Amino acid sequence: MPKLDISPRGRDLHLSWTAIFDGSADRYDGAPVTITGWTVTAAETPAASYCLLTFEPACCRGCLPSDPTTCIEVLAVEPVPVDGREVTLRGVFRRLHGDPCGWRYRLDATTVVHRPTHGSPFALSRRGFVGAASLLCLPVQAVAQASSPTEVTVAQRAAAADFLAARPTIDCHSHAGRILRVRQDEGHAPFTPVAEPMRRGGLATACLAIVSDSPTHRITPEGRIKAFRDPEPGELAAYAERGFTRLHALVREQGLRIVHTAADLDAARSEAPMVLVAAEGADFLEGDLGGLEVAYQRAVLRHLQLTHYRVNALGDIQTEPPVHGGLTAFGAEVIRRCEALGVVVDVAHGTEALVRQAAEVAHKPLVLSHTSLTTKPAPRTRRITPEHARVVAGTGGVIGIWPPVSLFRDLDALAEGIARMADVVGPAHVGIGSDMMGLVGPSALPDYTSLPDLAAILLVRFSPDETAGILGGNYLRVAKACLAA
Repeated sequence: MPKLDISPRGRDLHLSWTAIFDGSADRYDGAPVTITGWTVTAAETPAASYCLLTFEPACCRGCLPSDPTTCIEVLAVEPVPVDGREVTLRGVFRRLHGDPCGWRYRLDATTVVHRPTHGSPFALSRRGFVGAASLLCLPVQAVAQASSPTEVTVAQRAAAADFLAARPTIDCHSHAGRILRVRQDEGHAPFTPVAEPMRRGGLATACLAIVSDSPTHRITPEGRIKAFRDPEPGELAAYAERGFTRLHALVREQGLRIVHTAADLDAARSEAPMVLVAAEGADFLEGDLGGLEVAYQRAVLRHLQLTHYRVNALGDIQTEPPVHGGLTAFGAEVIRRCEALGVVVDVAHGTEALVRQAAEVAHKPLVLSHTSLTTKPAPRTRRITPEHARVVAGTGGVIGIWPPVSLFRDLDALAEGIARMADVVGPAHVGIGSDMMGLVGPSALPDYTSLPDLAAILLVRFSPDETAGILGGNYLRVAKACLAA
């Protein structure tokens, strides 16, 4: 039986998400209700007359609602705020049948009961989820930047900048510079600055990740983000090759250096920033283990995320129903080969079952490069539970916390999210995974020049050694165990 409370503002029923999840909300078709959640859209506007209401905020394009049993379509009388903050809506509840977009529930004649005060731009038309061409965490320029309410003084920021400059600071997941804008022809789209923000912000190394599975994805008429076709033989390998070529072109153009060994990473400082070459999703292997050594030698691949937004030959993903029961035999072979070559293994996007099985196979620490903690996971969320996090930490690994404004409205909130993860696994197992230029909306860490402000806030919450670990030392420890010396 769903939890229903009489609203103090009238005779409206307050509907819980449990009723949405288990379908018992069907009986309230036609009833006036209130419900609390997060509004999400795909385009850029602070308010919208059409949106979706979800159980928890979407943190990236892959986490936009795709399961009709976990969200509600909203048709509002006037535009409702779409700002990454919790909101309570009132409307007439409808159970849909044969909806062309696949949604199960809708709230008609919707008005706002509680309007949040912080805004950040997302928006979407009725067909926005159906027709969007971009499918995964592709770069979307933020038009609003979060700022921390903490007043970091000039002296504190200067001290934090000195603190960062003296250490091997590392972002363990980034797409900075617009490296994901891979073209089919021989040219490439312009880059945005990476090296200069790294120098100014005190970041020594960015784990810069290409993506190889994007050609096979789209948003379906049912509102799901998923692979819509199988790749052609050689297609994803060729796409990844163009991605690696683009990454190396950025490195050359901006005077960056490539990390080859653990010693390179240890010696890196922000005055001469470096890039550790990464791949988000091992789809480019196309079932051929030999492709891993090719990428290691030719592209200087040193960090491999097993899965992304396509259930591939390595295992299951968080955003789709399980197919393999976790990690596949080929996925286990890839882990073993990564360890033999000297490549960091990243289990981000993998299901908890995949992560547990990877931990059994691995003899070296694992990384989960970009996520955050949740104790109430919605179906298909990219966030992880404490139990999931402890599996990674149990290998000696590190978990990168990402900074979408939909989850962390500013640097203070991001620091709190880092602290919550540290409370679960210990500060030695937490890092920063900015997903720079891979988030669907604004970031609490909009570019690397904000890093001294985050460092100043963390230094209040953590010891200097713990802060140094979170901002790079913990990933460095993992890399030293995984990479060639």
